[in-house]
Amino acid sequence: MNEFLNIVAEINNAKKVLVLGHIMPDGDDISSVLSLTMGLEKLGKEVEAAIDWKIQSYFYELPEVQKIRNFEQVKNYDPDLIVIVDASSPDRIGQFAQLLEKYKVIVIDHHGTNTYFGNFNWVDTSFGATAQMVLRINKELGVKYNERLALINLMGIQTDTGFFRYANADERVFLDAAELIKFGASPNVISRMILENKKIEQFRLLATMVDHLKIDCDGLLAYSYLSSEDYAANNCTEEDSGGFVSEIRSIKGVEVAIFLSEYNPNEVHVSFRSKEWFDVSKVAVVLGGGGHPRAAGCTIEGDIKDILEEVVKITRVTLKSESLRGRSFGN
Repeated sequence: MNEFLNIVAEINNAKKVLVLGHIMPDGDDISSVLSLTMGLEKLGKEVEAAIDWKIQSYFYELPEVQKIRNFEQVKNYDPDLIVIVDASSPDRIGQFAQLLEKYKVIVIDHHGTNTYFGNFNWVDTSFGATAQMVLRINKELGVKYNERLALINLMGIQTDTGFFRYANADERVFLDAAELIKFGASPNVISRMILENKKIEQFRLLATMVDHLKIDCDGLLAYSYLSSEDYAANNCTEEDSGGFVSEIRSIKGVEVAIFLSEYNPNEVHVSFRSKEWFDVSKVAVVLGGGGHPRAAGCTIEGDIKDILEEVVKITRVTLKSESLRGRSFGN
């Protein structure tokens, strides 16, 4: 609680704030960046929001996403304070990492793999989404919510709980969501934008991914990949494969799902998901990444086939040594 109050005081005292998200931003990251930015603007502060990565196109159906700049657009901005949301380590903020030693930095995050790289760090893994933490900061600062801020804030809670399907959708998640809906947010706006907004090319790309699918560890492990050639052949970008790892996880009997995407040659993004008991963040950390017990990832440079072999080998060994709940299986 002391760290929370210290962070609120630091934000309250700052006149110029730079709010940063992480590379490969998801709904919670974009929501947290925008919710805090919009909240601070309501208090009369000068705020810039930035993410050092291309944002998926469908998020631009929300006009507020236009507020988010890239590194080149704000690299000369001179804030009193930098607030980083939903990022567990300096490498997750891309080129903005070079600013960390120059400014006072606050980190707000819910990832268990956070390295506490700010001057002030509020890290709490009990929250289902960083957007919930931003909601509490805004309220403590006295921000008055309207329909648009409530909608943007709700997006983070919806997406990081898998639209309330994941184990992190606890009572507090529903209470926070209900409060934002009371403020005027419409959950169907976000669910339609993200879940019902697919191109026909994405279905062809999904079919390619399924063609590459392999099952291992007596059905507990499933994995697949898409190479740069696969993306080109289907006239798709990496954003078109968003959610594919969850499709793999949905297979009956699968505990761990792995999906490798290589949109740019030799730059491989590895996504891990698990259903009930396996902590995929342990594998991600070994490979230089991080995340949550049920959702984690990393980026590795090299040949995608070699990387796939190594990632599967490490996951297989970890699965086989996992004695949780007395599970055992053959080769």
